[in-house]
Amino acid sequence: MQYSKVIKSSLEYIEQNLKTNITAEELARMGNYSTYHFYRLFSAVMGSSIANYILKRRLDHALAEIASGRKAIDVVLEYGFATYSGFYKAFVKMYGCSPRKYLKLYREHKPTKPEVVNMYTERKLRTILANWDIEQNLPISDIYLTNGAKVSGNVWKVGDDFFLKTGSRERLLKDIKISSALHAQGFNASLPVPTKNGEKSLEGNDIFILTQGIEGEPLAKSDIFGTTRIEFAKQYGQSIAKLHKALKTIQADILPDEVDLYQNVTDWALPNVKRQNIQWNIGLDESFFTNYIEVFGKLYDKLPKQLIHRDPNPSNILFVDGKVSGFIDFDLSEVNVRLWDVCYCATGILSESNDEAYEKWLEILEGILTGYDSEGRLTQEEKQAVFYVICSIQMICIAYFGSHDNYRELAEKNRQMLKFIVENKSQIETVIS
Repeated sequence: MQYSKVIKSSLEYIEQNLKTNITAEELARMGNYSTYHFYRLFSAVMGSSIANYILKRRLDHALAEIASGRKAIDVVLEYGFATYSGFYKAFVKMYGCSPRKYLKLYREHKPTKPEVVNMYTERKLRTILANWDIEQNLPISDIYLTNGAKVSGNVWKVGDDFFLKTGSRERLLKDIKISSALHAQGFNASLPVPTKNGEKSLEGNDIFILTQGIEGEPLAKSDIFGTTRIEFAKQYGQSIAKLHKALKTIQADILPDEVDLYQNVTDWALPNVKRQNIQWNIGLDESFFTNYIEVFGKLYDKLPKQLIHRDPNPSNILFVDGKVSGFIDFDLSEVNVRLWDVCYCATGILSESNDEAYEKWLEILEGILTGYDSEGRLTQEEKQAVFYVICSIQMICIAYFGSHDNYRELAEKNRQMLKFIVENKSQIETVIS
């Protein structure tokens, strides 16, 4: 049985029995696992402990019933809280504000059950890998998401040289197309390994591709924030500029999606962040949102737009002997402001820093922008828009992570980052001129 089926079955059971006592031991027996193994499996798939997940679902359902007009004390007692005070304290800890304040901000609350990614057993993965002419006893290891707690569920490292991927057919085929086009231009690219039938992908109920890894590893944090951080930052910027030149030449062949960043933020992300600003007491002044709408609105149409990587976080940029060797994971590529990639690389680095390293980030940001400018020439409007594109990225991350229960820690991290960025607006606006 796939791991995902076990977890989905457990989540369904939890959902139907929230008003009863549910134990981890009970759930483990249902899935034919030891309690210890089930704890680890649940945490890997859901990014949360069993107890915290159950608490979150009880809070969600209780709030929905209270919002519908039921008497609060009756509802919370039914969901296992000894007192309303106990429910209130648990809610504030989970959501950052009182139930009344939350409902005033969001007007309603729907207890939507989190999605579960497909998790495959090693036996299933080895059956899939048998369709390629590679050594069949290579070790298979999970790839973790950026929070380090959750298994991605759709990418696995196979031995030292291969990666097996599944997911959206459109995204995977776009990744293949971009990688092949970049390789034809002399770039190091993660090319698909043909199946035994000579196909670039294996298609059935799910689509799978096997790619050849690129030589190199992501830069270690000790190097990113170390004494040579500015030189490495310049390499990030220069490599992104070179990548953009190559992507621009193949843009017409890819037919990528086009994104209106400004509209996406102002229609969706910004209103969501305004609510979270109140909910979590982030401390952003209303003038920040007004300034973003007015100033970035005037700059946006003047910014160069083209096919970009879209996800050039430090883990997707590989180094060999201190030099950039290539980029991986192009499945999110789209036509957007080219400044996105430069700023996303910088915010990706900030997300990996601790409080002590925050002060080094402005130097790293300057290095990335300087490196890009030396190779790709930023326009004056782009230099003026750096702060606003960074804020756009942060607001999109906050809105997205904040609406997914599995990413609560990432949502909190990005809220802290946005506050830091806004507090350092004047320094960011002068790092490159």
